[in-house]
Amino acid sequence: MRPAIRPAVAKDLDALVALDRVCFGASAWSASAWRNEFARLETDRVVLVADEGVAVGYVVLLVPSAVEDPVELLRVAVEPAQRRTGIGGQLMTAALQRCAGRVVLLEVAAGNKSAEALYRGFGFGEISRRRGYYAGGEDAVVMRWQEDHE
Repeated sequence: MRPAIRPAVAKDLDALVALDRVCFGASAWSASAWRNEFARLETDRVVLVADEGVAVGYVVLLVPSAVEDPVELLRVAVEPAQRRTGIGGQLMTAALQRCAGRVVLLEVAAGNKSAEALYRGFGFGEISRRRGYYAGGEDAVVMRWQEDHE
């Protein structure tokens, strides 16, 4: 069964907070931070959910109103038991469809090779690194996508 990819709604909040904790542990966003994201859905946030009757993944985008400003892909997560099933790809496809004609930026921990491979598969390329950015001194790899990338 392929999950439905849909915009998040208020009733998803608790499930996304819980899923974020499972996926990101100590780096998870707080419930308050998630409420702030949901409060911005009508302005500059897009949260898409992979739904199989329960939320099994999500993606969060910061989409500035000025089209010349880059979109930031802030967060992507898939329930650990559902990884490598195509859900991450479905979420990325849906997210990038929302960004047609825009530049998209993201950062990923240098050690997260599976996420980096997913992003590269969608045409993201490394543009810089933030040395020692994450706890423990791990670098952040800054990546860029544009629909008409070469």
